[in-house]
Amino acid sequence: MGKFILIVIGVALFVYALFDLVATPRERVRYIPKPLWFVVILLVAIGPLLWLLLGRERSAPGGGRTQPPRPPKPGPRGPDDDPDYLRGL
Repeated sequence: MGKFILIVIGVALFVYALFDLVATPRERVRYIPKPLWFVVILLVAIGPLLWLLLGRERSAPGGGRTQPPRPPKPGPRGPDDDPDYLRGL
């Protein structure tokens, strides 16, 4: 039973690292190019751990945002907020 759990954890870590590699933008990959990271994840037994620890840049503490949030665009207003409508009352 213990070996089965280790295999399931290893497969889950492999799949997560593979999808994370594909989803990570090229400019956030560190040390070696993405195709070589793909080979490392496939061939090396500790490849997924290497990718998660060394291969990608850490996100910023504020949830990954590097620019301040933009103010929302003005959308449609209700009649009580529309000065033209209120003038006609």
